Amino acid sequence: MDPIDQFLNHSSRIIERVKTQKNTLEEVAGVFAKTILAGRMVHVFGSGHSRIMVEEMWPRYGSFPGFNPIVELSLTFHNLVVGANGQRQAMFLENVSGLADQIIRNFDVNEKDAALIISSSGTNVVPVEMAEIFKSKGIPVVALITKEHSAKSNSKRSDAKKLGDFADFILDTGAPAGDAMVKVEKLETKVSPGSTVGGALLINCIKAEVANQLTKAGKPPKVLTAVSSVGAERAKELFQAAYDEHGHRVARMYAKNGAPSYVSEENTKGL
Repeated sequence: MDPIDQFLNHSSRIIERVKTQKNTLEEVAGVFAKTILAGRMVHVFGSGHSRIMVEEMWPRYGSFPGFNPIVELSLTFHNLVVGANGQRQAMFLENVSGLADQIIRNFDVNEKDAALIISSSGTNVVPVEMAEIFKSKGIPVVALITKEHSAKSNSKRSDAKKLGDFADFILDTGAPAGDAMVKVEKLETKVSPGSTVGGALLINCIKAEVANQLTKAGKPPKVLTAVSSVGAERAKELFQAAYDEHGHRVARMYAKNGAPSYVSEENTKGL
């Protein structure tokens, strides 16, 4: 089978794997919708190339407020590859214990929030610690991993725990161990990873069902929508409304964060 057909056939199997998770996807969407209806946020985090899934959730066309995209440039700034801000440093930092605590320290999180942590292997220290910290605060955690890849990968933590060990829900991209799916004749190693295919499917299934549940609850989301769909005036109106709502939601995340000595009743009144 030629390389293109290989990738398309593997991708078809990934679609089928995502279909088998419909019940879990609906449950996850229910948790996220509850958080958004409560005026809180779903914290979405991924290091490395998992950043792609964070931005797939929000903000982009067909997306809406309620999600807090946590993207650390030190862990995800890949285009320079080598030199300052290179890939080696990013891969090193995503296994530095304690960094997750410093990231979450920026936000006033509580049990009304929810968290979606993306990591194909589910073994790097920072995403696992992110899940662990959210879980310790009573926040429901959804892990988006590649089950087969995670099962065959070693945790970078001394206790060998992986992302799935701190998750209330686990979603599987359906990609194979090693991620790459295409075997090229006379090439030793496979190419063309599949976790992005499965991850994008899962993210948008969640997004669609959350929108459905919010609308049924009488709180239809403000969706970033293209001019070609609704016209220039309506598209601009939706963009401004969506960004304003995001700003108001994320402001609550900063209002009471940090040490109690920095939090005064005057500064947090009404939040």
